[in-house]
Amino acid sequence: MAPRGVPVMGGALALLRRVWWLVPIAALAAGWWWTDRQLVDVRLTLANERTVWKLDVADAEKAKLRAERNAADRVAAAAMSYADRLANRAPIILESTNTVREYAQTDAGRVRCRAADRVQAIDLLDARLAETTAAPGRRDRAVPADAAAPASRR
Repeated sequence: MAPRGVPVMGGALALLRRVWWLVPIAALAAGWWWTDRQLVDVRLTLANERTVWKLDVADAEKAKLRAERNAADRVAAAAMSYADRLANRAPIILESTNTVREYAQTDAGRVRCRAADRVQAIDLLDARLAETTAAPGRRDRAVPADAAAPASRR
């Protein structure tokens, strides 16, 4: 039996009075351990998000490079198409006789170049047209100036 005036839990209180300073230390250690577990989880989540972000950045870079390459291809194709249309629209001016002969021997030159007899026919037509304009019955002379007329009526 316990003596009078001493509670039954006196032994526990006596022990608590001797090691009271361990209680806050144990509470702080438990809090530190719980916080560390939470931080491990957060760090893992951040590492996963960083990996996904890096993959997204790499995919975006690939898409950007693909778009730039496609744009360059479209510009090159448009330039070639424009050059082809311009070449088909504009006549080819050949400046030397040898160049004309060499070009006329190619397939494209046979289509575009006239044969010698057609060129001579054009020259004859030009000569005939020049003869008819210089015919004596035509009024191809200069108009004589009327010296007596006022300057406004000349």
